[in-house]
Amino acid sequence: MPKHVDPDARRRHVVDALFRVVVREGLHRTSLRTVADEAQLNIGSLRHYFASQQDLMRFAMQSMLDRVGSRLLAHVQRIGDLGSHPRPEQLQLAAGLLAELLPLDEHRRAEVTVFLDFNTAARTNPAFGDLSRQAAEGTRSLVRRVLTRLHTEGALRPGLDLDLETERLTALLDGLSLSAVLHPEILSPRACVDVLLTHLGDLSLLMGTPDSAH
Repeated sequence: MPKHVDPDARRRHVVDALFRVVVREGLHRTSLRTVADEAQLNIGSLRHYFASQQDLMRFAMQSMLDRVGSRLLAHVQRIGDLGSHPRPEQLQLAAGLLAELLPLDEHRRAEVTVFLDFNTAARTNPAFGDLSRQAAEGTRSLVRRVLTRLHTEGALRPGLDLDLETERLTALLDGLSLSAVLHPEILSPRACVDVLLTHLGDLSLLMGTPDSAH
């Protein structure tokens, strides 16, 4: 009897293989052939699910966005309403949520690496522009929601321009991600967390820094 193959599981397997290739060799060297070899599939099997390299790249990027979104939702559900926590703890919880976007472990490092390479490709390839914009808008939306919630709970200094602070914090997250991927020997995960917590502390009424956002 022919072996049953779960199409969704096979696609996830291929995307995981693509992530490994991109992290190891870069997106510009990633092809259907290199991904098929990494996934230990023949290229004909790969083409059964993805007609072209572009289809594969778009699916991988969308899968990454979906994974990050699901992880953020799970994090939000774990912490519940920020207002139900003491004010100093609110900053730690907010930082922990935002830290899901940073390359603090092997899994998140792979995601951020693929994200950076994909966005570089999107600059000159309009086929990827919509997903790149979706990711950028999603990050800003998350940051704005976190800051708005902290502001509503009275955890931020009065008079802050939340539009401006959204851009500042988004730029900080982008910069930390880029530096930590390019120079992990210089910017460690611990340093990323410390910078994020210090920034949130500067925006808050309380200057004390929580212990961790890992």
